Amino acid sequence: MDLEGQTALVTGASRGIGRAIAEALGRQGAFVVGTATSGAGVEHIEQALAGSGIEGRAEILDLAEPASLADFAERLGAMQQSISILVNNAGITRDRLLLRMQEKDWDAVLAVNLTGVYQLSRLCLAPMMKARAGRIINITSISGLAGNAGQCNYAAAKAGIIGFTRSLAKEVARRGITVNAVAPGLIETDMTAGVEAAMLRHIPLGRVGQAGEVASVVAFLAGPAAAYITGETINVSGGLYMG
Repeated sequence: MDLEGQTALVTGASRGIGRAIAEALGRQGAFVVGTATSGAGVEHIEQALAGSGIEGRAEILDLAEPASLADFAERLGAMQQSISILVNNAGITRDRLLLRMQEKDWDAVLAVNLTGVYQLSRLCLAPMMKARAGRIINITSISGLAGNAGQCNYAAAKAGIIGFTRSLAKEVARRGITVNAVAPGLIETDMTAGVEAAMLRHIPLGRVGQAGEVASVVAFLAGPAAAYITGETINVSGGLYMG
């Protein structure tokens, strides 16, 4: 129970990698606050936490909507617990070749996937600075490292997260706060359904990854054993990207 007494905020926690992360942190003893963009997503989080015997709560947060962020910030401020672990996982895709990509597709992906990381990090950073302790873990992607046709918007946002991670890590290290990123490759989720077969031959380990394998890396980075790791991006891709 390395994270007992800690409060972890996991965005996009209703399914896939986010849900696995929320459960992994909860199993390590953290009180988990998971977010989703809809009431149905909130119910999924509540059921997952209760089913695993994890203490926590679920909140609605749509990073594409400023009003939703403002409401969430107010609710977060009213909580008795301060966030000591932030996992910026929420993300969307609007895949198209650049010549067919509309500006709204670009703006939506950057708003959620990159600006959302800035907004949540800024929101949670003040209490971490005061406590002189904290963990920020940003979920990026190998698309941000290697690029991917049809994903200029997504790859740009995910590459931005890596630069953001390194810069913020240097800003807050003296306050005992670490900032790291995790870059999943092809992981079996709703978002990757239908593309596994085409990419499988490029993965040296010869299989698709599981959400729990990403979550275990996040749980490690959130714990005391990773106290001397900051500014890093850890690939969880089965060797798909080796940089």
